[in-house]
Amino acid sequence: MKMKKPQRTCVGCGVTKDKKDLIRIVRTPEGEFIVDATGRKNGRGAYLCRDANCLAKAFRSHGLERSFRTEIPPDAQNRLREELEKLEQQE
Repeated sequence: MKMKKPQRTCVGCGVTKDKKDLIRIVRTPEGEFIVDATGRKNGRGAYLCRDANCLAKAFRSHGLERSFRTEIPPDAQNRLREELEKLEQQE
């Protein structure tokens, strides 16, 4: 019997991919928004492609805000952009 890999949908572009191919954005119980490179941090999560364009689409379409059921402040948006850019450079 073959095991299926977990699939997740990018909130930016809507493409379904393997969970390991996406980046998880987390809203912690304290209300902070962070990039979760491990995929295991505690909190509500949403998935994005490893592409800054998908993050921009998610902000424009309010996909992240719908996933988290709350508004994301501009300073948190900027921090998420910076963290995602750092991850892109590491790859």
